[in-house]
Amino acid sequence: MAKHAPKLCDTSLRDAHQSLFATRMKTEDMIPILEKIDSVGYYSLEMWGGATFDTCMRFLNEDPWERLWTIRKHVKNTKLQMLLRGQNILGYHNYPDDVVEEFVKAMVKGGIDIVRIFDALNDVRNMQTAIRATKEAGAHAQGTVVYTISPVHDIPLYVKIAKDLVDLGVDSICVKDMAGLLTPYTIYELVKELKKAVPVPINLHCHYTSGMASMVYLKAIEAGVDIVDTASSPLALGTSQPPAESLVASLAGTPYDTGLDLEQLSEIADYWRDVKKKYDKFGAISSGVDTNVLSYQIPGGMISNLASQLQQQGQLDKYRDCLAEVPKVRKELGYPPLVTPTSQIVGTQSVFNVLMGERYKVVPNEVKNYVLGYYGRPPAAIDQDVQKKIIGDEEPITCRPADLIEPGMEEAKKAIAAYMQKDEDVLSYALFPQVAVKFLKERLAAKTNVDYNLAEAAAADGPQPYYPA
Repeated sequence: MAKHAPKLCDTSLRDAHQSLFATRMKTEDMIPILEKIDSVGYYSLEMWGGATFDTCMRFLNEDPWERLWTIRKHVKNTKLQMLLRGQNILGYHNYPDDVVEEFVKAMVKGGIDIVRIFDALNDVRNMQTAIRATKEAGAHAQGTVVYTISPVHDIPLYVKIAKDLVDLGVDSICVKDMAGLLTPYTIYELVKELKKAVPVPINLHCHYTSGMASMVYLKAIEAGVDIVDTASSPLALGTSQPPAESLVASLAGTPYDTGLDLEQLSEIADYWRDVKKKYDKFGAISSGVDTNVLSYQIPGGMISNLASQLQQQGQLDKYRDCLAEVPKVRKELGYPPLVTPTSQIVGTQSVFNVLMGERYKVVPNEVKNYVLGYYGRPPAAIDQDVQKKIIGDEEPITCRPADLIEPGMEEAKKAIAAYMQKDEDVLSYALFPQVAVKFLKERLAAKTNVDYNLAEAAAADGPQPYYPA
C-alpha cells in the first residue's frame, strides 16, 4: 500500500441497504459473504446502528443484538463500526445518560470497535456522554461533523466543531455528507483546514445522490483524507455511497494506491448482485442522480423511507411536492442539517403541510419538542411567526436537553422483567418500548412453544440422557 493511500470503510452491511432498501436486508443474506469481506483488507465494516436496530425488531423479526454477535463471529480481522446518534442513541429523541452509558458498554462488549457519534444539530453537548462512554468501554470514538449547506454553515464553523470534538477526546473525525451536498473543491479546502486544525485522522462519508461523491472522494484524497466510506458496487450509487471498485481502480498505480484486490471485490459484488434482486423495490427512486438534492437536502435513507410512507398512503404522486416543501420548512426551523432525527422532523412536517393543504395545520409532537429546544440548539434562529404558531408563548430551554431527563435503566428493567431473556433486552426496551415489547413477547411465545414441543417429543421417546451444561 502506498504511503498516502486512503483506507476504505465498507458500508454494504448498514448504510448502503439503509439508503437503497429502507434498511430491510436480513442477517441471513449477509452471513454467506462475511468471511470473504473480512479478507479484503478494509479499514472497517459499518454494519450496525443507524436504522438497523429499530428495523430488525419492527420489520424483520430479528434481534439486533444477535445480528451484531453473528457478524462478529464471522468477521475476525476487520474492525466493526456502528453509527450512534449521540444522546439519541439509535432512536429519535434524547435518552437518559444512564441508558446511553449502558448501551455503549453492551455494544462494545458485543464486538463494536469503532463508534461513529453524531448529533443532527452538531450540538456537541449531545455527543459528550456517548464519547465518554465509548472511551471508557475501550473503543474508538469517532466524532462527527454533519455537513450541510445554509447561510450559517461554512468551513470555519465545521473546523470549530471538529476542534470541540477533539477537546472531548475523540480518536478521529468524520465529515458526514448524508445528502450528497459536498462539491469537489469545497471538500479539498475543508480537508486541508481540518488537517491543519486537528491532530486526528479524518474520515469522509458521502452519499452519491447528487452524482458528485466519487469526484469529492478524489479531491479529498488529494487533500490528505485518511479514510473514505464506500459500498460494494451493486449496493452503491444512487442514494448510497460511491462504489469501492471504481475508487480502487482509479487510484491503482498512483501514490494513493489502496492495494486492494479488484478481483476479490468483484467476487463480492457478484454475491451482492444476486441478493439485491430480493430488495430492490424502491430502486426507481433511490437510484440514479438527482441534483435537486442540492435544494431539498434529504439524506439517502430518508428518501427511500419517504417514498415508502407515501406509497403506503396511496399518495406517491405527492412525492415531488413534499420534496419541494422541505427547504421551506428547514429554513423556518433554523436550518437544521437533515439527518436523523431532524430529517424525519422536517420531512414529516413537510408531508403534513402538503397533504393537509395548509402549512402547520397539523404539527407533530417531535416538531414542537424541536422548537422547544429538546433536541438541542438549532444552527440559526427559528422563524418567530412559525415558532408562535407551533408553541405559542412557551419559552424554549437553553440547557443540555439530557440534563432534564431522569435515569431510565431501573424503570426499563422493571417494565420488561416478564419478557426478558438476556440483559440486552432491557436496552432494546429502553430505546423502543412498544416495538421491543411486541418483539420480545412474540419471541418468548415462540420459544415456549418450541420448548413445549421438545418436551412432548422427549416424553414420547422415553427418558433422555443427561448432558451437563
